[in-house]
Amino acid sequence: MSLNHSAITLVLARARNGVIGRDGTLPWHLPADLRRFKALTTGTVMVMGRKTFDSLPGLLPGRRHIVLTRDVDWQAQGAEVVHSPQEALAVAAGSPVSIIGGAEIFALFLPLADRIELTEVLADVPGDTLMPDPRADGGWREVGREDHPAEGDRLAYAFVTLQRVT
Repeated sequence: MSLNHSAITLVLARARNGVIGRDGTLPWHLPADLRRFKALTTGTVMVMGRKTFDSLPGLLPGRRHIVLTRDVDWQAQGAEVVHSPQEALAVAAGSPVSIIGGAEIFALFLPLADRIELTEVLADVPGDTLMPDPRADGGWREVGREDHPAEGDRLAYAFVTLQRVT
């Protein structure tokens, strides 16, 4: 963990083939994942890219919304706008931080993260936004896993907690 911040957690859902999105939305509907997302992010500072902010149904209650964008003129009601990961962490001012996407934002914060809360969708899913498996570099160890079988038209998935190997 670097100075001047508490925990940085990536909160994401990822299909087996690396897909995390399609046409600006999640390519699956898993109500338990949405409930887990709410539980994990409530009370934290959420950091996201502009497209992720635009994909939200509105401001999510109980959370600050920091939007990292290259567009110096962009602004939105309820969003705190920053232009670098360092600025995002400075604005978070030591509060727990949840990184919620998209792929570029995950890539920027992966080296800084302490933990990953991953919903592993246990299928190959079509999509246009990809993220490599964060475990590929060996810098993470699984410290928690909760498997959920497929149910009707809902895909099988697992809630996985990864901790950085120190």
